[in-house]
Amino acid sequence: MEVVGRLLALLVVLLFGAGLRATGVLDGRRTELLNAVAYYVALPALIFVSTYDRSIGELLSPALLGGLVFVVITTAGIAWLVHRGRDSSARRSVAIVQSYHSNLGYLGLPLVAATFDASVTAIASVVLGAVTLTQLPVTILVLSTLNGTDASVAAELRGLATNPVLGTLVAGLVVGSLGLALPSPVATGLEGVGSLALPVALLCVGASLQVDLPSVDVGATAAVVALKIGLMPALAWLVFSILPVDSAAFTAAVVMLGTPTAVSTFVFASELGGDRQFASLNVFVTTLSSVATLFVLISLVG
Repeated sequence: MEVVGRLLALLVVLLFGAGLRATGVLDGRRTELLNAVAYYVALPALIFVSTYDRSIGELLSPALLGGLVFVVITTAGIAWLVHRGRDSSARRSVAIVQSYHSNLGYLGLPLVAATFDASVTAIASVVLGAVTLTQLPVTILVLSTLNGTDASVAAELRGLATNPVLGTLVAGLVVGSLGLALPSPVATGLEGVGSLALPVALLCVGASLQVDLPSVDVGATAAVVALKIGLMPALAWLVFSILPVDSAAFTAAVVMLGTPTAVSTFVFASELGGDRQFASLNVFVTTLSSVATLFVLISLVG
């Protein structure tokens, strides 16, 4: 019942964010400000307090890293086969990308932190970094190739050097690996700020959800949902059941890879010639559908 309550609360906050956008309370400027709070303050704080007292050797193993890369690339390959027959390259590219590109920061990590213990949250922070560095270049490559647009994967990866989420992850791992102590008041303050990550991120996601009914392609959207929140976590479950990882790593990997399509895929689609309306719809549908599938995943791994 506790899991049900958490996920219902997630849905309520998500829909509340959508309602605030629909009523104009969260307009473009306010939504950008809220996104900045989540991206530059709450999420980095959550990541740092999850990792600063643990060494990188405790959190990241070759098996975990290899498994994460394998699941992302394999899901992307299957998505390419499933969606290869789409008439429009703009829609085909978006369908492929949204079948594997996970919402790790705004939903995955905060949800794991609110549901599981500190050891799982710490590994989930590392999963966020490893998967981001894998799925981002693949997404840019797919969209730019299929749509004939110019995009530099190298430039995007260089931009990650200033990414506050990944930067904080590196800082936390360095502090933990060196065994440096953090003053108790600082740790407590960061924990308080990090606890805001889930509600703030959910409001941001809710305010970003949009549905354009005339653009609905039931078959294509159903395929994206099936691949993203059905096949991908199932594949992760299989892979990490075989690989020599502990239960915390297994839980973190499966739940993180079971998250819905990232809102950022809509931004990438807009910039790189993808079908914007189709992208927006898929973010909305996978996010709402994931409330049920995440309940199943969390119940099983928990």
